[in-house]
Amino acid sequence: MDRLTSMAVFVKAVDLGSFAAAAAALGLSGPMVGKHVRFLEERLGVSLISRTTRRQSLTDFGRAYYERCRMILAETEAADALAVDHLSEPCGRLRVTMPVHFGRRCVVPILIELAQRHPNLELDLSLSDPIIDLTEGSYDLAIRTGELEDRSGVIARRVARQRMVVCASPAYLDAQGRPEQIEDLGRHDAIVYARSARFRPWLFPRRGEPPIEIRPKSRLRLDDLDAIADAATAGMGLAWLPSWLIRDRVQAGMLVVVLPDEPEFPYDCHALWLQTPHLPLRTRLAVDALAAALPKFMT
Repeated sequence: MDRLTSMAVFVKAVDLGSFAAAAAALGLSGPMVGKHVRFLEERLGVSLISRTTRRQSLTDFGRAYYERCRMILAETEAADALAVDHLSEPCGRLRVTMPVHFGRRCVVPILIELAQRHPNLELDLSLSDPIIDLTEGSYDLAIRTGELEDRSGVIARRVARQRMVVCASPAYLDAQGRPEQIEDLGRHDAIVYARSARFRPWLFPRRGEPPIEIRPKSRLRLDDLDAIADAATAGMGLAWLPSWLIRDRVQAGMLVVVLPDEPEFPYDCHALWLQTPHLPLRTRLAVDALAAALPKFMT
């Protein structure tokens, strides 16, 4: 067996928590994953994984060996990436995870254009709102909106900034009146974005102070921004949405921005990737393309 391949299988088994999960991820059989691990144990003369009938866990030596294997594999990938960069042409598969709506409307078109310019670049794009842990190794790049968790070993670059505004249909404002200040929002119906029974407060920035948080009363809670815009257009209440999303509806007179004198809350969008000695060219070009194109789309 190839020692480097066995190291990669061992690391994947540890990362995913079981031989079965590693086998599924690598396209191997469960017994073959076990053979790779036993090959390393026999070569080293020491156990890497403690096995019982109910569970398996790393030995103390196995934990230290796992960390060193991760470093070796990262350096190996970095060395291979040097050859790709030397060709100055991105190739291979770029795996990206992103939120459904922002990804479909904003990110995917940019990455498709990038792939059209570079025919050797493959795209594996996943549109999913639940946050994916990059350390699981399934993706090269993650696109996130809003606040980020502080995670060691993860690099983040801001690629765009969404401007959040309050809007409503002319019919709703004619019937219910136009809010003139933030305090008026509590007297209006709202359509809010909610996921897993939780919804984000509406935020209004204040210079040198934390933003004002408003949690308006809501008759309608949705987990899709387009659907919220549709409901606002139908006159169901006020909505707090990215300005780029409602631009066409505002220009068509279907929606009206209210509280125009209030500062717009900036909702940052980031590209995230695992810290590595050498970022592959395809990932670097994708991040650069997003950072160049997204801000133009947001204005």
